[in-house]
Amino acid sequence: RCLLKMVKGNIIVPEEILNFCCNGLQGSTSPPRPQEPGEREEAPGAMASPSPARNPTEVQMSQLVLPCHTNHRNELSTGQLLKWIDTAACLSAERHAGCPCVTASMDDIYFEHTISVGQVVNIKAKVNRAFNSSMEVGIQVSYEDLCSGKHCSICKAYATFVAQGPSSSKVRLKPLTPQTEEEKIEYSIAAERRRMRLVHKDTLKDLLTHSPPDTELETRDGSGAVPAEKTRVESVELVLPPHANHQGNTFGGQIMAWMENVATIAASRLCHAHPTLRAIEMFHFRGPSQVGDRLVLKAIVNNAFKNSMEVGVSAEAYGQEMSISRRHINSAFMTFEVLDQEGRPRTLPMVAPEPGDGERRYREASARKKIRLDRKYVVSCKRTEVPLSVPWDQSNKVYLSYNNVSALKTLVAKANWALAREKEKVRMYTLEEDKFLSFRIEMSVCIPASRAFSLLSNLRRRHEWDSHYVSAELVQKVDDDDMIYHVVSRTLRHESKPQDFVILASRRKPCSRGDPYVVAFRSVTLPTHPARAEFTRGETLCSGFCIWPESEEMSKVAYYNQATPGYLNYVTTNVAGLSSDICVTFEACEKFLLKNKEDLISRLQD
Repeated sequence: RCLLKMVKGNIIVPEEILNFCCNGLQGSTSPPRPQEPGEREEAPGAMASPSPARNPTEVQMSQLVLPCHTNHRNELSTGQLLKWIDTAACLSAERHAGCPCVTASMDDIYFEHTISVGQVVNIKAKVNRAFNSSMEVGIQVSYEDLCSGKHCSICKAYATFVAQGPSSSKVRLKPLTPQTEEEKIEYSIAAERRRMRLVHKDTLKDLLTHSPPDTELETRDGSGAVPAEKTRVESVELVLPPHANHQGNTFGGQIMAWMENVATIAASRLCHAHPTLRAIEMFHFRGPSQVGDRLVLKAIVNNAFKNSMEVGVSAEAYGQEMSISRRHINSAFMTFEVLDQEGRPRTLPMVAPEPGDGERRYREASARKKIRLDRKYVVSCKRTEVPLSVPWDQSNKVYLSYNNVSALKTLVAKANWALAREKEKVRMYTLEEDKFLSFRIEMSVCIPASRAFSLLSNLRRRHEWDSHYVSAELVQKVDDDDMIYHVVSRTLRHESKPQDFVILASRRKPCSRGDPYVVAFRSVTLPTHPARAEFTRGETLCSGFCIWPESEEMSKVAYYNQATPGYLNYVTTNVAGLSSDICVTFEACEKFLLKNKEDLISRLQD
């Protein structure tokens, strides 16, 4: 504890002690830190850990929850937990960057459980992927009950950090090479999460533009509703050296903790009870604050739903000069519940927003609630819980696209693919896990990867090489990277009518060198294209192409498919060698690519 206070107080501590403090001692269950170059080996006969070497960016932090860390219920304060999360993530980022790093943003956090006095908080943070000057850090938080030995997950978070050189200049980061299957999956999907962060504001604006007016707001008479103005909170904090990092900037975790404090007060003013924080929408830091700054924190309840409420909170900074010239530091939205004695959410009073800005915040809170539900339903659910066809609409298009591409990238990164068949240049692999049988078929083709990507991402041309396809109609062009098609396939053996599909096709160009071109497919539900009597409605859970450049003129083309029950017999027949239909189809795909690789104008634009 004293050593950590010394680090916080900007006193230089030897590297060995820092490693000891950051990684912690967690008994025999914790793997030893990797041996550094030049470090003396352990003596013969010393106990060796069977665990593999840990990721060099990984940081483990263990904190015992003491009364000074808790709220009125003797549960760990969420603000304190946010400070620990930010500290662990920053240490991980700085291990990779080799220089100071600052928090740029923190993705949505959903808190699954509370933590009591005497329990231990275990935090593990490691860099998932480094981009140019920013990197994504993944954080896993769990608690441990020392008496019962019980372990339980609390939350999972993703933070973005920016490396800074002298005079706050940006530093170009070295690339990160993932080693384990888990690291490869996180590395691959990090590019999709980054894409989703960049369009987050546009998603909200788009939803508000296409949503009808809030009829509840227009018809309510205000009786029984609490004026939102009564929940308003404003507080000021002076940034002191203990609140800052080694660069003199205020810890991002400290700002988040102060914001959580005023948000809790605002929520309490609505319900006249002690609320519980359940979720935090993305934090985005717009600028730094330094020691000596005054931070003005404002919070207000934007909207109250049946069992939850959204509180908007902002942080502004100013120096010793007049408080008129304030700098916007951060804004966030927090979701609270009030629990009864049995731990069930209580019904909350309504909120009467102020005209103008208050009504705008009220409507935006409703839109954010829908976005949160979409994200939780589409993005955050476990793989076995994802429904085959998810209803598509304007508000969840970003998250369906994310889920589509990340599901394929997760399948690609799996480590246990087994070679099942090889026919000339075509190789077929299978992957058996849980309730799914997946297959991968690949070959090298003499065509530039970008050209193959353009040809294979257009489903309207697939019937030219895939005999299973009869037609593919472009139903909706969502944007340049996402299209929805209505596909009709041929009549299968023992079937009386053809199948049809409504498919979301999502395409991605490489984010950095070494990444493949990706074309992902999954079923969606559209009100304009319901199941019809003349077709058997088929569904695809996860399929698509990955195309890796091998040279300027050569590409490795691979097709992946996670077989659904209706497709399983066809796959197993080919895997067992009783049919060569899949291999023949893929050879036809190669001929199609070679035939069309010189097409530079019209077909490329299709």
